[in-house]
Amino acid sequence: MLRRVTAAQLQFLEERFNALVNAVPLSFSLLTPSQLPEEPGVYVITARIAEEEHPYYVGRTKNLRQRLYTNHLMGALSNARLKKHLITSGECADISAAKQFIRANCAVRWVQQVGHRERGAIEGYVTGLLFPKHGMYEEH
Repeated sequence: MLRRVTAAQLQFLEERFNALVNAVPLSFSLLTPSQLPEEPGVYVITARIAEEEHPYYVGRTKNLRQRLYTNHLMGALSNARLKKHLITSGECADISAAKQFIRANCAVRWVQQVGHRERGAIEGYVTGLLFPKHGMYEEH
């Protein structure tokens, strides 16, 4: 029998979810590395389309600065799944268009979280509630 989720665990996830979605978004068009902590955390990338904000990608990382700036914004396809998804879905034609789309339309919010198990739980919880457009993988 699986153990039951405790009220404290659910409260923790709900508090982290609320902190994440209520955080002030930082636009990729204005993003500089110094604005991001070099700490572990969970993040959500959103896109503003037709004056509405849509969740596009949820992720977790050991280093928010490296993942968000170096990988997602500036990196190659091998290091930035969101760009790969934008191209694969046909939303963007190539890596240059994907970078331009992210810079022009996307913003990021994050919460810092040290423990890798907690980051994984938060990422799964947030993904399950927000259903981001990209970043949900096929089953194996």
